[in-house]
Amino acid sequence: MEQATGSVLVTAGQTKVLCTVIAQDGVPHWMKGQGKAWLTAEYSMLPASTRVRKPRDGRVGGKIDARSLEIQRLIGRAMRAALDLSVLPEMTFWIDCDVLNADGGTRTTSINGACVALHDALSTLHAKKPFARWPMRQLVQAVSIGLWRDEFLVDLDYREDSGCDVDLNVVRLTDGRLVEVQGTAEGSPFDDDHLLGMLELSKSACAAIRTEQERCLGLEPSSGTGSTGA
Repeated sequence: MEQATGSVLVTAGQTKVLCTVIAQDGVPHWMKGQGKAWLTAEYSMLPASTRVRKPRDGRVGGKIDARSLEIQRLIGRAMRAALDLSVLPEMTFWIDCDVLNADGGTRTTSINGACVALHDALSTLHAKKPFARWPMRQLVQAVSIGLWRDEFLVDLDYREDSGCDVDLNVVRLTDGRLVEVQGTAEGSPFDDDHLLGMLELSKSACAAIRTEQERCLGLEPSSGTGSTGA
Protein backbone atom coordinates (compact mmCIF):
# COMPACT_ATOMS: atom_id res chain seq x y z
CA MET A 1 0.00 0.00 0.00
CA GLU A 2 1.29 3.42 -0.96
CA GLN A 3 0.73 5.09 2.42
CA ALA A 4 2.22 2.25 4.51
CA THR A 5 5.91 1.77 5.29
CA GLY A 6 5.45 -1.94 4.52
CA SER A 7 2.50 -4.09 3.47
CA VAL A 8 1.38 -7.44 2.12
CA LEU A 9 -1.88 -9.15 1.23
CA VAL A 10 -1.51 -12.72 2.47
CA THR A 11 -3.74 -15.62 1.44
CA ALA A 12 -4.01 -19.05 3.04
CA GLY A 13 -6.77 -21.04 1.39
CA GLN A 14 -9.86 -18.84 1.56
CA THR A 15 -8.46 -16.74 4.41
CA LYS A 16 -7.20 -13.33 3.28
CA VAL A 17 -5.51 -10.79 5.55
CA LEU A 18 -4.16 -7.34 4.71
CA CYS A 19 -1.08 -6.66 6.86
CA THR A 20 0.39 -3.16 6.97
CA VAL A 21 3.19 -1.54 8.95
CA ILE A 22 3.52 2.16 9.65
CA ALA A 23 6.72 3.45 11.27
CA GLN A 24 6.43 6.67 13.25
CA ASP A 25 8.93 8.72 15.23
CA GLY A 26 8.64 8.51 19.01
CA VAL A 27 7.71 5.82 21.52
CA PRO A 28 5.09 5.52 24.29
CA HIS A 29 5.76 7.78 27.28
CA TRP A 30 6.80 4.83 29.45
CA MET A 31 9.63 4.02 27.01
CA LYS A 32 11.02 7.52 26.47
CA GLY A 33 14.72 7.88 27.18
CA GLN A 34 15.49 4.16 26.82
CA GLY A 35 17.00 4.69 23.37
CA LYS A 36 15.15 1.89 21.60
CA ALA A 37 12.09 1.33 19.42
CA TRP A 38 8.69 -0.16 20.19
CA LEU A 39 6.35 -2.39 18.20
CA THR A 40 2.64 -2.96 18.72
CA ALA A 41 -0.09 -4.68 16.73
CA GLU A 42 -3.80 -4.36 16.09
CA TYR A 43 -6.05 -7.06 14.64
CA SER A 44 -9.56 -6.80 13.28
CA MET A 45 -12.01 -8.88 11.30
CA LEU A 46 -13.95 -6.76 8.83
CA PRO A 47 -17.76 -7.02 8.98
CA ALA A 48 -18.06 -9.04 5.76
CA SER A 49 -15.15 -11.38 6.55
CA THR A 50 -17.43 -13.97 8.17
CA ARG A 51 -20.60 -15.80 7.15
CA VAL A 52 -22.64 -13.71 9.57
CA ARG A 53 -21.76 -10.00 9.70
CA LYS A 54 -19.25 -9.28 12.45
CA PRO A 55 -19.76 -5.95 14.25
CA ARG A 56 -16.78 -3.64 14.00
CA ASP A 57 -14.49 -3.68 17.03
CA GLY A 58 -15.32 -0.84 19.38
CA ARG A 59 -18.90 -0.44 18.17
CA VAL A 60 -20.41 -2.77 20.80
CA GLY A 61 -19.88 -1.31 24.26
CA GLY A 62 -16.95 0.73 22.95
CA LYS A 63 -14.52 -2.15 23.49
CA ILE A 64 -12.45 -4.47 21.33
CA ASP A 65 -13.78 -8.01 21.68
CA ALA A 66 -11.69 -10.35 23.83
CA ARG A 67 -10.69 -12.60 20.92
CA SER A 68 -9.36 -9.69 18.83
CA LEU A 69 -7.45 -8.36 21.83
CA GLU A 70 -5.86 -11.75 22.50
CA ILE A 71 -4.84 -12.20 18.85
CA GLN A 72 -3.33 -8.73 18.45
CA ARG A 73 -1.27 -9.27 21.60
CA LEU A 74 -0.06 -12.58 20.14
CA ILE A 75 0.93 -10.85 16.89
CA GLY A 76 2.82 -8.17 18.83
CA ARG A 77 4.69 -10.73 20.93
CA ALA A 78 5.63 -12.75 17.85
CA MET A 79 6.98 -9.74 15.96
CA ARG A 80 8.92 -8.42 18.95
CA ALA A 81 10.59 -11.84 19.27
CA ALA A 82 11.93 -11.40 15.73
CA LEU A 83 13.02 -7.77 16.06
CA ASP A 84 15.98 -6.32 17.98
CA LEU A 85 14.40 -3.10 19.21
CA SER A 86 17.62 -1.98 20.89
CA VAL A 87 19.41 -1.27 17.57
CA LEU A 88 16.66 1.08 16.38
CA PRO A 89 16.10 4.71 17.41
CA GLU A 90 13.05 5.76 19.42
CA MET A 91 10.31 4.98 16.92
CA THR A 92 7.11 2.94 16.94
CA PHE A 93 6.09 0.26 14.46
CA TRP A 94 2.31 -0.06 14.15
CA ILE A 95 1.27 -3.40 12.66
CA ASP A 96 -2.33 -3.66 11.48
CA CYS A 97 -3.80 -7.00 10.44
CA ASP A 98 -7.25 -6.68 8.88
CA VAL A 99 -9.04 -9.91 7.96
CA LEU A 100 -10.81 -9.49 4.62
CA ASN A 101 -12.12 -13.05 4.47
CA ALA A 102 -12.03 -15.64 7.26
CA ASP A 103 -11.95 -19.41 6.77
CA GLY A 104 -9.90 -20.48 9.77
CA GLY A 105 -6.31 -19.71 10.75
CA THR A 106 -6.68 -15.94 10.83
CA ARG A 107 -4.22 -15.50 13.70
CA THR A 108 -1.51 -17.65 12.12
CA THR A 109 -2.03 -16.09 8.70
CA SER A 110 -1.80 -12.63 10.30
CA ILE A 111 1.52 -13.49 11.93
CA ASN A 112 2.98 -14.87 8.69
CA GLY A 113 1.87 -11.78 6.79
CA ALA A 114 2.93 -9.34 9.51
CA CYS A 115 6.45 -10.77 9.35
CA VAL A 116 6.68 -10.08 5.62
CA ALA A 117 5.18 -6.59 6.01
CA LEU A 118 7.63 -5.78 8.83
CA HIS A 119 10.62 -6.91 6.76
CA ASP A 120 9.28 -4.82 3.87
CA ALA A 121 8.98 -1.77 6.16
CA LEU A 122 12.52 -2.21 7.49
CA SER A 123 13.85 -2.50 3.95
CA THR A 124 12.10 0.78 3.05
CA LEU A 125 13.66 2.55 6.05
CA HIS A 126 17.07 0.98 5.40
CA ALA A 127 17.05 2.28 1.81
CA LYS A 128 16.48 5.83 3.06
CA LYS A 129 18.91 5.72 5.98
CA PRO A 130 20.96 2.52 6.37
CA PHE A 131 20.89 0.80 9.75
CA ALA A 132 24.20 0.27 11.52
CA ARG A 133 23.01 -3.31 12.01
CA TRP A 134 20.06 -5.11 10.43
CA PRO A 135 17.42 -5.19 13.22
CA MET A 136 15.35 -8.21 12.23
CA ARG A 137 16.98 -11.20 13.87
CA GLN A 138 14.96 -13.85 12.05
CA LEU A 139 11.71 -14.40 10.25
CA VAL A 140 8.78 -15.78 12.23
CA GLN A 141 6.20 -18.35 11.13
CA ALA A 142 2.93 -19.61 12.59
CA VAL A 143 0.77 -22.62 11.79
CA SER A 144 -2.32 -24.34 13.14
CA ILE A 145 -2.22 -28.08 13.77
CA GLY A 146 -5.33 -30.10 14.58
CA LEU A 147 -6.10 -33.54 15.91
CA TRP A 148 -9.16 -35.16 14.36
CA ARG A 149 -9.98 -38.77 15.25
CA ASP A 150 -6.31 -39.52 15.94
CA GLU A 151 -5.28 -37.94 12.63
CA PHE A 152 -3.11 -34.82 12.44
CA LEU A 153 -4.24 -31.94 10.22
CA VAL A 154 -2.16 -28.93 9.15
CA ASP A 155 -3.41 -25.37 8.53
CA LEU A 156 -7.02 -25.95 9.48
CA ASP A 157 -9.87 -24.27 7.64
CA TYR A 158 -13.09 -23.31 9.43
CA ARG A 159 -14.79 -26.69 8.92
CA GLU A 160 -11.77 -28.61 10.20
CA ASP A 161 -11.18 -26.22 13.08
CA SER A 162 -14.79 -26.38 14.27
CA GLY A 163 -14.84 -30.18 14.18
CA CYS A 164 -11.40 -31.19 15.46
CA ASP A 165 -10.67 -32.65 18.90
CA VAL A 166 -7.57 -30.52 19.52
CA ASP A 167 -6.51 -27.17 18.07
CA LEU A 168 -2.86 -26.16 18.44
CA ASN A 169 -1.30 -22.90 17.21
CA VAL A 170 2.49 -22.87 16.99
CA VAL A 171 4.77 -19.87 16.38
CA ARG A 172 8.44 -20.46 15.51
CA LEU A 173 11.49 -18.47 14.47
CA THR A 174 13.61 -19.30 11.43
CA ASP A 175 15.99 -21.42 13.54
CA GLY A 176 13.06 -23.53 14.77
CA ARG A 177 12.86 -22.17 18.31
CA LEU A 178 9.38 -21.75 19.71
CA VAL A 179 7.90 -18.31 20.33
CA GLU A 180 4.47 -19.45 21.48
CA VAL A 181 2.32 -22.57 21.70
CA GLN A 182 -1.45 -22.37 22.22
CA GLY A 183 -3.28 -25.67 22.55
CA THR A 184 -6.83 -26.55 23.54
CA ALA A 185 -8.77 -29.79 23.76
CA GLU A 186 -12.08 -29.03 22.09
CA GLY A 187 -13.46 -32.46 22.99
CA SER A 188 -11.59 -35.23 24.79
CA PRO A 189 -8.27 -34.50 26.56
CA PHE A 190 -5.11 -35.35 24.61
CA ASP A 191 -1.90 -37.00 25.76
CA ASP A 192 1.79 -36.08 25.58
CA ASP A 193 2.38 -38.20 22.48
CA HIS A 194 -0.29 -36.27 20.57
CA LEU A 195 1.24 -32.97 21.66
CA LEU A 196 4.74 -34.05 20.62
CA GLY A 197 3.41 -35.31 17.29
CA MET A 198 1.70 -32.00 16.55
CA LEU A 199 4.79 -30.02 17.53
CA GLU A 200 6.95 -32.19 15.28
CA LEU A 201 4.58 -31.67 12.37
CA SER A 202 4.67 -27.91 12.93
CA LYS A 203 8.42 -27.88 12.18
CA SER A 204 8.05 -28.89 8.54
CA ALA A 205 4.94 -26.74 8.12
CA CYS A 206 6.73 -23.66 9.46
CA ALA A 207 9.74 -24.43 7.25
CA ALA A 208 7.46 -24.43 4.20
CA ILE A 209 5.97 -21.09 5.26
CA ARG A 210 9.46 -19.67 5.76
CA THR A 211 10.41 -20.70 2.23
CA GLU A 212 7.38 -18.84 0.88
CA GLN A 213 8.21 -15.75 2.98
CA GLU A 214 11.79 -15.75 1.64
CA ARG A 215 10.53 -16.12 -1.93
CA CYS A 216 8.12 -13.23 -1.46
CA LEU A 217 10.85 -11.01 0.02
CA GLY A 218 13.49 -12.02 -2.54
CA LEU A 219 15.78 -13.45 0.16
CA GLU A 220 18.28 -16.25 -0.20
CA PRO A 221 16.85 -19.52 1.17
CA SER A 222 17.94 -20.01 4.78
CA SER A 223 19.31 -23.15 6.29
CA GLY A 224 16.94 -22.83 9.25
CA THR A 225 19.55 -21.25 11.51
CA GLY A 226 20.82 -17.76 12.09
CA SER A 227 19.34 -14.38 11.28
CA THR A 228 17.80 -13.05 8.11
CA GLY A 229 19.27 -9.83 6.79
CA ALA A 230 18.13 -7.27 4.29
